[in-house]
Amino acid sequence: MKQVNFRIFQVILLILPGLFFALSSYAQQMAVKGHVKDTTGEPVIGANVIIKGTTTGTITDFDGNFTLNATKDAILSISFVGYKPAEVKAAPSVTVTLQDDSQLLNDVVVIGYGSVKKSDLSGSVVAIKAEDMNRGAVTSPQELIQGKVPGLFVAPGDGSPGAGSTIRIRGGASLNASNDPLIVIDGIPTSNDAAPGTPNALATINPNDIETFTVLKDASATAIYGSRASNGVIIITTKKGSQGKVKITYSGSFTAKDVYQRVPTLNADQFREVLKNQYSGTTQEDAISQIVNKYPHQSTDWQDAIYQTGLSTDQNIAISGKTGILPYRVSLGYNNERGTLKTSSYERYTAAINLNPKFFKEHLSVDINVKGTINNNRFADSGAVGAAAFFDPTKPIYTDSGNYHGYWNWSEVPGAVQSVATFNPLSLLYDRDNQGKTNRSLGNIQLDYKIHGLEDLHMNLNIGYDVAKTTGHNFVAPGSIQSAQDTNFKNLGSGNTWNNLRRNHLLDFYLNYTKDIKSIKSHIDVMAGYSWQHFYYANHDITYSNPTDGSEGDKEGYTYDKEIGKYVRDSHYRIPYENYLVSFFGRLNYNFMGRYLLTATLRRDGSSRFSKNNRWGLFPSAALAWTVSDEAFMAGTKNVLSKLKLRLGYGVTGQQEIGDYQYLTTYSFSTNPNTTYLGTTLLKPNGYSPDLKWEQTATYNFAIDYGFLNNRINGSIEYYQKHTKDLLNTVSAPAGTNFTNQITANVGEMKNEGVEFNINAMAIQSKDFTWNVGYNITWNDSKITKLTATYNPEYQGIDAGTNQKHQINEQPNTFYLFQQVYDKDGKAIQNAFVDRDGNGKITEADRYLTGKSPMAKVFMGLSSEFTYRNWDLGFNLRANLGNYVFNSLASGNSTTYNYSGKGFLVNYYEAIYKTGFTQINSTEQGASDYFLENASFLKMDNITLGYSFKKLFTNRLSGRISASVQNVFTITKYSGLDPETSAVDGSMWPRPRTFTLGINLNF
Repeated sequence: MKQVNFRIFQVILLILPGLFFALSSYAQQMAVKGHVKDTTGEPVIGANVIIKGTTTGTITDFDGNFTLNATKDAILSISFVGYKPAEVKAAPSVTVTLQDDSQLLNDVVVIGYGSVKKSDLSGSVVAIKAEDMNRGAVTSPQELIQGKVPGLFVAPGDGSPGAGSTIRIRGGASLNASNDPLIVIDGIPTSNDAAPGTPNALATINPNDIETFTVLKDASATAIYGSRASNGVIIITTKKGSQGKVKITYSGSFTAKDVYQRVPTLNADQFREVLKNQYSGTTQEDAISQIVNKYPHQSTDWQDAIYQTGLSTDQNIAISGKTGILPYRVSLGYNNERGTLKTSSYERYTAAINLNPKFFKEHLSVDINVKGTINNNRFADSGAVGAAAFFDPTKPIYTDSGNYHGYWNWSEVPGAVQSVATFNPLSLLYDRDNQGKTNRSLGNIQLDYKIHGLEDLHMNLNIGYDVAKTTGHNFVAPGSIQSAQDTNFKNLGSGNTWNNLRRNHLLDFYLNYTKDIKSIKSHIDVMAGYSWQHFYYANHDITYSNPTDGSEGDKEGYTYDKEIGKYVRDSHYRIPYENYLVSFFGRLNYNFMGRYLLTATLRRDGSSRFSKNNRWGLFPSAALAWTVSDEAFMAGTKNVLSKLKLRLGYGVTGQQEIGDYQYLTTYSFSTNPNTTYLGTTLLKPNGYSPDLKWEQTATYNFAIDYGFLNNRINGSIEYYQKHTKDLLNTVSAPAGTNFTNQITANVGEMKNEGVEFNINAMAIQSKDFTWNVGYNITWNDSKITKLTATYNPEYQGIDAGTNQKHQINEQPNTFYLFQQVYDKDGKAIQNAFVDRDGNGKITEADRYLTGKSPMAKVFMGLSSEFTYRNWDLGFNLRANLGNYVFNSLASGNSTTYNYSGKGFLVNYYEAIYKTGFTQINSTEQGASDYFLENASFLKMDNITLGYSFKKLFTNRLSGRISASVQNVFTITKYSGLDPETSAVDGSMWPRPRTFTLGINLNF
């Protein structure tokens, strides 16, 4: 018993210290009741309150209050978006006042020839920073902002490597001139011209080097660029050097691309069955049977044969820091992509250097940017896509005959007319060598001098260049099926080379004066400057035969060159052309009492593209803004309505992208080999238009910017109208007045109007979990209001491509078709159309304007990002509503009667099961509104899952790993391959679904 009692005593002695320690800790715990407010005294709702060094915390309620248990020596960390974080020692009662994060509230936005605080903007300007851009496998810069900006429409290119996108800001403002926005890269306005051999003018910029996109949408923002700003402006700013220690960043991605879509055609068994049903008992039955049964058990999926899994990698490294007085950033990038269509590939090398030192006690700022790019392209023949879709599935890929490099072709079938039959799709890919290389360098040096003794006045000089040289060749292989059809060099084949130069030189100089005048509560910012820009182009294309000993003899239009062993076309000449743009511009920004804003700009442009009488154009703009939320009478609403700003703007911009010197009589070499004199090719005069002048677009803009809960919820609503006059239109020239029967003249007008809405919100913010969401929607309506110099109700409009027309009171590119007739069950009757003019015959006069166009009436984007501790999950959705596509694949392959009688067959499109057509289609049937389809869609562009880490092996190494999928899904009623295609859907290179693994490291 004594032993047991002693054991109990020992246990008590062991437990007592722990009890005393626990009681001591408990005695140090206390309930902290706190209140978080801003500098105006309003409560901050949803602020994070965390015990420093722990994961214990809470958030403030609707009155800004919180309760938390903490020890007496604990430090509380309080944070909320839009405010500077604060720390306070734990106490039974604490009150914390969060200070506004002025850097966040006054973000500097780059605009034309300068920058401005975000809060001082009066025009329609949207800036997208690197951290807000789209993620995933991004090859071209425009993919970074797809679906992010209201009013900005980005239609991706096809599935080819490095394909470019179509960019539109608030709809197009022109019919015959360019509708592309002006792209400004680090202060250099670039040309939208992509030299031959370059699939995308922006593909030569490494997306990883981009710091911000700034989209200027209304004329009050864009008019500072005058004659080139009718379609909006996108300013790209690349990353700069840093002031801190050396920082090394690396990003790498590995991507697989799957062509998950196929043109819906028949397999071999279905093909044989449809042919049997169609031609049984007809005079063609025996001919069809012999062709289709030449290989009775053969079944070939030609589409599978031409596609492959696309593989790519993108590797980038950047070093930034400061050496002495020299901040710097150096980056290298490498992108390599094997395309989804066999033989296609894309390779890009990029390098960029940025130096931004300051001298004379920071009075002189120097910014030096140099970028270099090498693009290598192996172009696959995209015609193989359509060829594979409709090539006879009962035929083999290869043949044992040894003809044409072993590829089976219709020449294997006796009596088949090979010259009009489709070539073997694999031969189209492998028997053609089409490669291009682009070397591009873009750079500038910008000097900003703050005058000693007058520091409010800056002088800015910007000298820049953009030079691109492309070379390449495109030849068919000797002995191929293509060479067999070469009329000049049968079985030898020929091709061409190109050597093109694009050169752009720039000089800008402007003075900028800024001054706070406290006595009248004003801030003024005045800028005036001069710009000179020179564009030079030179193209040199040469047509050659493949190498030969010259035994083919004399060839009309060609000369045999013994040195290179090839025939060379006689009529090849280097064709240079150039144009100049000289400008004077100025801008005034006036801020009164911090809430009344005025912006006025004026630009005068002179372009060598116009005659002396029309060379100069004047482009003014003005905008007013009122920050209502800063008024005294709004003080009581600050806790809910944190921002309310009204903006009103008007301006005029221009358009000069019409080609060079159309006002002069120019001459070109005749391409007809028979038009020679004494062995010299004759010159022929071209049409000219001496009165040609600018297209001008006047834009009105009204907007409301809003923010709630300290801008936790924010966005804008905008209404705009764009009126374009002096539209360039192709009109008839009176007989004998010109060298052609049609000329380009300024005779049209067009109106665009629209509404934009966007909202961004931090929907959830807690200690471990946040949810950010952004949504934007744009409604845009375009209408042609004039097409002739004088009103003419009988004017039939302008053909605008296949089955489309420009007409007054219609949208541009409205579909112009025959009206299909249907039976009582709603089934289309083949070759039956409405006789709209009532003359008893179906003619071209029975076409009608459908009122439907390829332009979406409404487009929208939704982005969402969730973060949980170190994890993040984000996705982007896009939608188009009200856009139409003419399904040319269906219209051209809609009947089971498809035998031409020329000894070959083509596959069927699945539309035959829907139409039930069994007779030969008339020409009118191929242009029927039956094949006009609503191509509205909802797409998930990408979804990304990432994990971020603050240290890996060492505290100096942080980063992020991610996995993403692009082109995730599409919801649409369109029956074709992809609703996001051209207005007339032919054989499109399918966009693949892309799977990417990525890693980012920061050291």
